[in-house]
Amino acid sequence: MSGHGFPKQLRLLTAGDYRYVFDHATFKVHGKGLMALACPNGLDHPRLGLVISKKNVRRAVDRNRLKRLTRESIRLQQCSLPAVDIVLLARRGASELDKATLHRQLFGMWRRLERDARKAMTS
Repeated sequence: MSGHGFPKQLRLLTAGDYRYVFDHATFKVHGKGLMALACPNGLDHPRLGLVISKKNVRRAVDRNRLKRLTRESIRLQQCSLPAVDIVLLARRGASELDKATLHRQLFGMWRRLERDARKAMTS
């Protein structure tokens, strides 16, 4: 995957894609207010899906901000991530994270996911 765009091929688009990740999650990575589930996808690039509910992030402004910052983070890290489907879930407290903290959380989660996936592929 070249470039740093966020085209449709980097997104989970259908309910079946999300269901597959929920049912076959091989990797689980936690962050403060966030959790990522992932499973290998057989492609040569990662794909991202977001689940940010009103129950956990009340205001639409906060939900949209969280989505925007997450997409930016995955867009910048897509070259180093393994070929997995990722579903990022927002939990309570995610809306209280400021921009810098959220970037650190996401970067740390992507590094842990990369490490776990590499470890699983070698063993």
